[in-house]
Amino acid sequence: MLHQDPLDFPPMRVIENFILGSVGGLLPRQGIILRDFLTLAGQFGFSLDPEAYVDSLTVGERQQLEILRLIWLGARVMIFDEPTTGISAAQKVKLFAALRLLANQGETILFVSHKLEDVEGLCTSVAVLRQGNLVGVENQPYSTKKLVELMFGKTISVGERNPCVRDEVTANLSNLMIEDYRLKVRDVTLDVQCGEVIGLAGMEGSGQGLFLRAAGGMTHTVGGKILIDGRDLTGRSYQTFKRHGVAFLPAARLEEGLVPGLNLTEHFILAEEAKGFFINWDKGRLLAQKRIKDFDVRGTPTNTVESLSGGNQQRALLALLRDPLKLLLLEHPTRGLDIESVIYIWNKLKDRCQTGTSILFISSDLEEILQYSDRVLVFFSGKVTPPLEALTLTAEKLGELIGGKGWPKST
Repeated sequence: MLHQDPLDFPPMRVIENFILGSVGGLLPRQGIILRDFLTLAGQFGFSLDPEAYVDSLTVGERQQLEILRLIWLGARVMIFDEPTTGISAAQKVKLFAALRLLANQGETILFVSHKLEDVEGLCTSVAVLRQGNLVGVENQPYSTKKLVELMFGKTISVGERNPCVRDEVTANLSNLMIEDYRLKVRDVTLDVQCGEVIGLAGMEGSGQGLFLRAAGGMTHTVGGKILIDGRDLTGRSYQTFKRHGVAFLPAARLEEGLVPGLNLTEHFILAEEAKGFFINWDKGRLLAQKRIKDFDVRGTPTNTVESLSGGNQQRALLALLRDPLKLLLLEHPTRGLDIESVIYIWNKLKDRCQTGTSILFISSDLEEILQYSDRVLVFFSGKVTPPLEALTLTAEKLGELIGGKGWPKST
């Protein structure tokens, strides 16, 4: 089983993770193990440094390591749970090539995914499950419409584009410069209009994550200014940004967004402004019931957040946001979610835009960027395009920019 979130040990080296689960003595035969690792990696075209530490790898590279480890241990059946979540388009191509090679070698691959494009492009047959029941099995050639109807028992539409931009600026980011030990993002200037949605596209680690967190005070800038609703918040903390109407929803829901072990009622109480020394539990439970109903969270006030599905965790995060908001910063807001949940989440986000909230969001899904953005910034190795009108972009053009091709000479 290869889980959506890799089950490895980030503080350890690649080669040390590779031998996990193997049968042997206290002193592994390092020369033979290294030879086996390099042989397997070469067979699949994986470029993994055996001496690198796992916490320096991308999600895609950690998947590659897990594939090599399981093959080396003799696995004949592999179950992949949403393996294209959080990896780049180039990493997906390499992953699919590896899975096809495994299938050709006689391995059985079970591929769990909500992404119909991935399923249709890779799988020889599709079994559709809905609410715990097998509702149909389809073989190539596939009908996307039929698969969607099997998944949801009805036809699903993403709806029309619905821009709600106003002639009013929410955030001014001028000549922004951000650095970490790997990357420098320089001279980004952007005026975010009230109600606007701006998509941030790029290969993982290209600078969009640094930029998004800098826009909310979580990463300090080394140059430039950030004004929120006309107030200069440059160099201030996230708590200051939060008090001025900025909120951040991370991709790592359980690690950064929610508190494992606490139930929904406790989360809603924590998210509200404290009044007095004592907790009003009755009021908290009523609030939880209302938010659960308003945001269609499939759970109860006493459910712990880790017991919820990814889609319901994301709905709970949205339900925790305060009103009003000037700027909402989102990391992969629909990562790992099914089509119905994606549409639901974006309908809720667009409702906020109608009330004046502006949105900056990161996504590795090009179709999501194009469908829901008013403008797009593309990042490549720390370089940033000028704001691009989403209506003038195609998936092909966006893919080229993400890969470093077709950039304006001025950037």
